[in-house]
Amino acid sequence: MTLGILFAFLALLSWGIGDFFVQRAARAFGDLRTLFYIGATGAVVLFPFVTDEFFSLAGNPLHFLLLTLTGVVIFAAAMLDFEALRRGKIAVIEPILGLELPVVIALTAIFWGEHLSLPQGLLAGTTFVGIVLAVTKHHTHLHYHTRIFERGVVFALAGSILMGLVNFLVGASAQETSPLLTIWFTNTLFTALCLIFIAVRSELPGLLTGIIRHPSIFIAVSIFDNAAWLFYALATSLIAISIATTISESYIALAVLLGLFVNREKLKYHQFVGVGVAILSIILLAATL
Repeated sequence: MTLGILFAFLALLSWGIGDFFVQRAARAFGDLRTLFYIGATGAVVLFPFVTDEFFSLAGNPLHFLLLTLTGVVIFAAAMLDFEALRRGKIAVIEPILGLELPVVIALTAIFWGEHLSLPQGLLAGTTFVGIVLAVTKHHTHLHYHTRIFERGVVFALAGSILMGLVNFLVGASAQETSPLLTIWFTNTLFTALCLIFIAVRSELPGLLTGIIRHPSIFIAVSIFDNAAWLFYALATSLIAISIATTISESYIALAVLLGLFVNREKLKYHQFVGVGVAILSIILLAATL
């Protein structure tokens, strides 16, 4: 139990730092190549650790189908999230993407038999509120009904639902197979999908060029994003998916703090409150376990 909480916090830290580099990578490489670099790195590094498990999938078609579905949904969710951020204002889009947390809690309750206690449910709720406040730069951006026609919002809504499904499927796959096999298989699958799209766009020659021009960004985004998903999968194999997601999802608040200290961004009062509420809620949530 304690180890599961530790992995969830490590996922939080890795995602917080990883998203900081994902933004830089997307600007340097483009969305599709960034996703390809992340997936390819994870697939290559993890392969020696999953060879025995991979061959065992031949005897379990249900596990193979579950992992395949997870990999396809990851690819679709990432493309929707990237497109939302490309089209819309980040201050408008980010709070919507945070909706993946209640989606995960609903999915685990309906399909996986996980039920939070009343205190845990309340703390999950305050964590979500804290995250939304932390990433919302102006209070008017909380008026969802007035911005449904903002650019990128439809993509963000679809992406948040699919990303909630991703978290659920990764957790379920990690419990049914293993965390290492889950991350390796899904990375391999969505990397292949990225490669197909890159080839169709005739952009294959640019793959190595991007790495040569920005090696430090490539290394950082590949390490931290893969570490985040691996730690998350490990956490869900030891504690409830909904709990692991609630704790790790607070990486969004950490990303806000990184923007404050590294990019010297100015935060509004309600954003500081949001960060504090999110951090305090996940600490108390961990204590309930």
